[in-house]
Amino acid sequence: MKRALITDRVHDRLIEGLQDLGYEVDYKPNISLAEVHDCIASYAGIVINSKVKMYQDLLDKSHNLEWIGRLGSGLEIIDIPYAKSKGIAVMNSPEGNRNAVAEHCLGMLLALCNHMLRGDREVREFSWNREANRGIELEGKTLGIIGYGQMGSAFVSKVSSWALDIIVYDKYKQLTFNDHRNITAVNESDLWSKADIISFHLPYNDETHHLINKANIDRCKDGVIIINSSRGAIANTTDLIECLESGKIGGACLDVFENEKPNTYTEQERKLYSRLYAMPHVILSPHVAGWTKESLFKIADTIVTKIDVLQRTRSTY
Repeated sequence: MKRALITDRVHDRLIEGLQDLGYEVDYKPNISLAEVHDCIASYAGIVINSKVKMYQDLLDKSHNLEWIGRLGSGLEIIDIPYAKSKGIAVMNSPEGNRNAVAEHCLGMLLALCNHMLRGDREVREFSWNREANRGIELEGKTLGIIGYGQMGSAFVSKVSSWALDIIVYDKYKQLTFNDHRNITAVNESDLWSKADIISFHLPYNDETHHLINKANIDRCKDGVIIINSSRGAIANTTDLIECLESGKIGGACLDVFENEKPNTYTEQERKLYSRLYAMPHVILSPHVAGWTKESLFKIADTIVTKIDVLQRTRSTY
């Protein structure tokens, strides 16, 4: 019987689904990367999250590996060309958490625009500042979406019926929105310059590294709102903070950060992030946009379905 290793917490649906597909499953959510290196040769399949990096050194030890299942969407932790050169299939599961990400982004944006966190805190402190907490409406604004994959399209679906204009840019897609009067595909320059709000839904790679930087932000309207739920290194943290401090960026909703391990901060990083965390015009969350009870099941179900399809496809050859 083929064996599959699960290296992070998953819904029972994934364990049971793999067993139904004929695998002996080792569920080891607390396994370390070093331990994976020691045992990977025994497995035909592995399910990973962010702690296990499937780079060349580990893939060279994966003598029996047939597939890699990624919990969530980000594939920067897998050397995909090298895996494919060894005949290893790679599958992620953005279908499983795209709705969660879209809802989270919308929630953060509404909270920011309506000062919900500050208002809640002040009321709990017996302070009643109505005028200071006057919000802004999304109606009439222009929402820009950079990246129109699973996450970007899911976010657009949440607000496409709202009374705002949506402009979309994706470098790798020819987009048309003929059936939607308020959604338009634009070039990159127009998106930076025309949007009141820009939401990023991109994979992390060399092209997207520090895409949110001072030069690009200078192309934006004064007071633009930035939403980043993709990867922290898409933003140059120093540039982002400086533009928030100057008012060029009017607010930010950030679920991801360049360093997501506060216990590893250097003194310089601690000072940098302290400036960000002190700002009242940012909404922050700990990389949980796709982290819901429902997405836990849906991600598991997506991976099981894709492995089933893979096995059926390979059995026909």
